[in-house]
Amino acid sequence: MGTKRRPATEAEARALASSVRLRILRLCLDQALTNKEIADRLGANPATTLHHVRKLVETGFLAAEPSRPGPRGSTEIPYRATGKSWQMDVRESGVTGGRSAMLDAFLEEVRLVDIEEASFTRLGLRLTPDAHTELLERLHEVFDEFHDRQPEPGGEAYSLFVALHRDVSRDA
Repeated sequence: MGTKRRPATEAEARALASSVRLRILRLCLDQALTNKEIADRLGANPATTLHHVRKLVETGFLAAEPSRPGPRGSTEIPYRATGKSWQMDVRESGVTGGRSAMLDAFLEEVRLVDIEEASFTRLGLRLTPDAHTELLERLHEVFDEFHDRQPEPGGEAYSLFVALHRDVSRDA
């Protein structure tokens, strides 16, 4: 399916099994933010946020950029997402919670936007195993294509969440 993703280590999978950490990665995707800036945007305690930032740095998902002067003579360290999470497949790690963390992060983020400005689509399908595989491969190809593009100057930040699941309500 699209780009071959390598299996995540247990430590990597644990780092990605947190909706807060996934949101931090999204915040730092195309701009470096300090721990305080991250905490402010999340509405979280800076000490709690620092715990998550350290875990993401330790596992290579966030990278510290050169320090810069902060308020009242302090020194701040901005962090930027490395893009490593896009290369991970956490399914075989044995760590639970990764999929629910992704859903929780989506729900937390979508609650922050004007729902009328979001685009939603639902579609019911009946697929053979081959058609299911084809659909996933084609979706991943599109994701990979857009992931690999250079950010467009003046472009707005968007997030995309896609879920494909068995529709058990339609089972006979």
